Amino acid sequence: MKLSKLDKASIIAIKNCMGTKVEERVLIISDKHKREIGLSLFENAKRLGHQSLYVEIIPGKVNGEEPSNEIAELMKKFDVVLCPTSTSLTHTDARRSASALGVRVATFPGITREVMIRGLNADYNKISELSLHLKEILEKGKHVRVTTKLGTDISFSIEGRASFASKGLFHAKGESGNLPTGETFLAPVEGTAEGVFIVDGSMAGLGLVKNTNIKIKVEKGYATEIAGGKMAKKLVKMLDAVGPEARNIAEFGIGTNHKTRLSGVLLEDEKVLGTIHIALGNNKSMGGSIGVGLHLDGVVKKPTVYLDDVLLMKKGKLII
Repeated sequence: MKLSKLDKASIIAIKNCMGTKVEERVLIISDKHKREIGLSLFENAKRLGHQSLYVEIIPGKVNGEEPSNEIAELMKKFDVVLCPTSTSLTHTDARRSASALGVRVATFPGITREVMIRGLNADYNKISELSLHLKEILEKGKHVRVTTKLGTDISFSIEGRASFASKGLFHAKGESGNLPTGETFLAPVEGTAEGVFIVDGSMAGLGLVKNTNIKIKVEKGYATEIAGGKMAKKLVKMLDAVGPEARNIAEFGIGTNHKTRLSGVLLEDEKVLGTIHIALGNNKSMGGSIGVGLHLDGVVKKPTVYLDDVLLMKKGKLII
């Protein structure tokens, strides 16, 4: 039987990215909107000889919303868990608890057929090398400043913070991350972010930023003012529905995937080489202390990034 492009992408995810051994059991968690991809992963896991289970959940309302207790418990009982879902399970206690027990978890929030095929057809050894190199560099730093021509100028402390390389190869016990992937990220120290960042790429839960960019003013680690037309109003509504902690500056990330492009699917957008992203909300998954049930990334194009006043990226080009 001839394999489709989606089949081939699913096999890369299971075999190459997760390094799944034949004797390992694979759980796929999906929902009605991502069923095509969920079932492709399920069928190809079986094709590769794995004992597999496919389950569907009710689509989450926001990124970071917890699945049911039954699903959370089920995640702990498998060797590998793959989550192609409408909203993200990455920053949830369910995912963290499974990872703590040694389960390898890949999340595919908002995945589409096109993003799956494009994003997984990449050189993950190259992505891994760059992501790990950036991790080493960031962990030696104490202070980050990001600027852009459009007016972004935000600074924050990263002193003492571990950074994480989402390198696309999750072979060791407890490793987890997105697929498709390619980013290095960390949690800025709470309360230290000051300035303004302008989201001109895409915003989680809203898609590609068009016509009017989203301008976010930050004081003492929290987004205090958000402006920029209809998208900004929608973002404020999403944040206010969760509470004040949703405005926490949760993440700073750098995209490292050379195959991805801005598509409106945040899963892909935040991995685009030449961009950075800053997230609001939950930072517990990356060593922070804010456990709110929301995590929303905003992608910034062509940034200039300074690490301890040394140029790390100039207008989207890495200087490393």
